[in-house]
Amino acid sequence: MAGRIPDSFIDGLLARVDIVELIGSRIPLQRKGREFSACCPFHDERTPSFYVSPAKQFYHCFGCGAHGTAIRFLMEYDRLDFVDAVEELAKRLGLEVPREAGGREPPREGQELHAVLEAAQQFFRRELAGSAEAQAYLERRGLEPATLEAFGIGWAPEGWSGLLDALGRGDPRRIELLDKAGLLSKNDAGRTYDKFRGRVVFPIHDRRGRVIAFGGRVIRKDDGPKYLNSPETALFHKGRELYGLWHARQAHSRIPRLVVVEGYMDVVSLWQAGITTAVATLGTATTPEHAELLFRNAADVCFCFDGDAAGRRAAWKALESVLPRLGDGRQASFLFLPEGEDPDSLVRAQGGAGFEAALATALPLSEFLFRQLAEDSDLGSADGKARLAERAKVLIARLPDGEFRDRMEALRVQRTAVGFHASARLGDYTRELVQLGERVQQDAYELARGRVPAGYLVGVPPRGRASAPRPAGGEPRRSLVRTAIALLLAQPALADEATAELPWLETLELPGVPLLVELLRAIGERRPPNTGALLEAFAAHPQAEALRKLAALPLPGEPAALAADFRGALRQLRRRAIDQRLDWLKAQPALDEAGRAELRALLAGRE
Repeated sequence: MAGRIPDSFIDGLLARVDIVELIGSRIPLQRKGREFSACCPFHDERTPSFYVSPAKQFYHCFGCGAHGTAIRFLMEYDRLDFVDAVEELAKRLGLEVPREAGGREPPREGQELHAVLEAAQQFFRRELAGSAEAQAYLERRGLEPATLEAFGIGWAPEGWSGLLDALGRGDPRRIELLDKAGLLSKNDAGRTYDKFRGRVVFPIHDRRGRVIAFGGRVIRKDDGPKYLNSPETALFHKGRELYGLWHARQAHSRIPRLVVVEGYMDVVSLWQAGITTAVATLGTATTPEHAELLFRNAADVCFCFDGDAAGRRAAWKALESVLPRLGDGRQASFLFLPEGEDPDSLVRAQGGAGFEAALATALPLSEFLFRQLAEDSDLGSADGKARLAERAKVLIARLPDGEFRDRMEALRVQRTAVGFHASARLGDYTRELVQLGERVQQDAYELARGRVPAGYLVGVPPRGRASAPRPAGGEPRRSLVRTAIALLLAQPALADEATAELPWLETLELPGVPLLVELLRAIGERRPPNTGALLEAFAAHPQAEALRKLAALPLPGEPAALAADFRGALRQLRRRAIDQRLDWLKAQPALDEAGRAELRALLAGRE
């Protein structure tokens, strides 16, 4: 693994990148006062609730709650991991990403592996152009030249060392890289040879479109395993990658639905027929990592398997992997094809329209789950229904809390007629919705008057807003700290105003004050240029999500007025710290001369 990216580089990157330009290159933005708005790219809506702040270098959706920096936007919208998002931003600015010492792998080795895999793809493409047999096979499978080009499909010659001779002979380092990239094998005698021989080769791309591995398919029977994939490498982990995902993302700014199939040819044939959202696992069952990757790219996922016993076992494994991730509008369905059919054969026989018609018959996850469980349960007996109810209960418990889980519980009662105390849970759920509606109305009332709703602020339990003590004639005691944090997030440079107050803040015992102090110290050390950079510095903090929500709060007023509010909040917090110290001193049974002097000084300063 390469060394860590320095914090200073990330701060500088977020200072230079224009988040409005970045997001505007992917979705249309309209100016709304000081900010820009659009329909949210992360959930369906007709009225724009997605806002981008050029001053804060931060985005927020008031509909679904999505929010973050330029880095987070690339992670969520382009489905990149953190390092890839940083590298993508650096590339836009023409910068090289530095690395700190201490990584377990030389920083440039990853780049070298990508380069050797790209060279291998070019070799396989050239070999396909010279192989009449491979070309004839692909023509029989109905693949057009444009499709072969789009997917980079090639041919691995049948000799033992075609790739090795072309890319590695005479260069020990190159041979080492070919081996680390998963392109070579060794026999018992220690002889090194090409892993892929006599196979049509399908490049496997990462989420940035770089080749990270290959899959190969034989074109003659009895030529070994039908499919052969690259082994696990530093770049390739088959349980985390999906073939065709990069192509689907290139074809759609927002993928409407992903169709999970079993083979490379299924993906390619569907693409050629106009169904450009198909992906395939790479010789493994659907893993939890696959499920998370699928739902990060599309809210609707359809698993397409053979209708035989093996296909249903694979579908059940997929169901178990997606259950914990079904929520927030996500849904899964299952399509089982007739015996002897696969997506490739079906689409070649019936075209894209025929396959779309088949997709329309897919079973919703709820239906597949109960049908599968019912197969070995006697629903004509009370014992059989009880068995089904208990097995379903275990699976439903894996669903996230929410409406879908409640509906599945209701279905379990309906299909088994076994007593289940769902009414109390559903009643609680209804009451929670009523209470939520009341809180939303109150928050809207407070925001309209320029106040910060207490429920949005750090340190208050989600359902404990009313528990905050309220001094006579004032607002809840804890809201002052949280308001100070919100103002600081909006204008990190305000930390300079707190230099004199920091020693007092460190002694103050109030919820949220340790976080405020931590923010002030971090700003003093890192000098983040904007809200986005400050939030990125706290991305791994336990309160990161709360900070992002606070940063999204609309704070009415000009910057100078907000700065005055921050100074006022600091003065009040200092006064509370003095009061706490006074209370402690007065509670002591006896004070020495230093204690009495401190008490007199504090009382004089307090008046």
